[in-house]
Amino acid sequence: MSDAAESVTESAPPREVHGAPEAAVRLREVLGQMPDYKPGKAAAAPAGVTAFKVSSNENPYGPLPSVLAAIGDGATTINRYPDMAVTALTQRLAKALDVPPECIATGTGSVAVLAQIVTAACDAGDEVVFAWRSFEAYPIVTQLAGAKPVMVGLDAEARHRLDAMFAAITDRTRVILVCTPNNPTGPCAGQAELEAFLDKVPSDVIVVVDEAYVEFVRDPEAVRGLEVWRHRPNVVVLRTFSKAYGLAGLRVGYAVAHPPVAAALRKTATPFGVNSLAQVAAIASLDAFDELSERVDSLVAERDRVVQALADQGWKLPRSDANFVWFPLGSDSTAFSEACQEAGLMVRQYGDDGVRVTIGEAEANSRLIEVAAAFGPR
Repeated sequence: MSDAAESVTESAPPREVHGAPEAAVRLREVLGQMPDYKPGKAAAAPAGVTAFKVSSNENPYGPLPSVLAAIGDGATTINRYPDMAVTALTQRLAKALDVPPECIATGTGSVAVLAQIVTAACDAGDEVVFAWRSFEAYPIVTQLAGAKPVMVGLDAEARHRLDAMFAAITDRTRVILVCTPNNPTGPCAGQAELEAFLDKVPSDVIVVVDEAYVEFVRDPEAVRGLEVWRHRPNVVVLRTFSKAYGLAGLRVGYAVAHPPVAAALRKTATPFGVNSLAQVAAIASLDAFDELSERVDSLVAERDRVVQALADQGWKLPRSDANFVWFPLGSDSTAFSEACQEAGLMVRQYGDDGVRVTIGEAEANSRLIEVAAAFGPR
């Protein structure tokens, strides 16, 4: 051992806690200031009651047989690294979306692509503007990048206030996030209002149109992200295979961006992040979209059934164009969550803001209607 090493060892012996050395490492201060991401709780219910997990906006249907077959075939080569460029999926997406392949960047779910965007755009102290409440990963990925989250409250109908978001822009603003339909509240931003907003936003600020739930949208006035993107160099459209496509467990999402931005997103991606099974499953899902769309239509029909039943009971909820409904219950949120759990429904509570319930199996949806009727509209 060198003299220097001996000096360090003698002057700073490791302290032990319960028999193990205590780590003397320095971690980033922001980790103690930012919230943890909270996944939806697993299904749980009292004895004798069927449990349903309606807390994570998952698709209740299992993979299509053709998708399972593709995964099985792909499993024979998992001893090899996946294609880091995600070439086949990129080309298939380009064909499906009618965009150039160089405009697509992939990642391990849309939340990872979101982190790639913020990392590519923000230096320490820069700002990211988004509505609140919205997707809970937004403040997390912002702060991890060393940027500052600027949260703009929703309006009385749980919609984005784009004028207020414009007013929040400063010379440090680098990214604006527009979640449409908004998670967890459900409404879409309108196409006309977004275009008017973008007319005012500085052209060097990236505006992300987060369309994780776009396949469930039926509002004719809703944002059409790709249409906006085609003539706006600073717009990025963010999408996922986790919701409508039912591939949440495989983690694959993508962005459509103009070539300079898309290239930056590929630079900030985790190497080999999109695994080989996710790639083949996503391609097989795109090939089977007609079959998948029937499932999406059935979920939309179930959503409409639930929304109408709740309206008939007297509930006044925000419009949802996603695969969930939002109960803005305030201080009654905990009581409603507990009532749902007693009925076998594991829902997603957001403190005292409200409760989000995923549209799941028909039995789960009917049980939600029953719980809401017993609880009484608020």
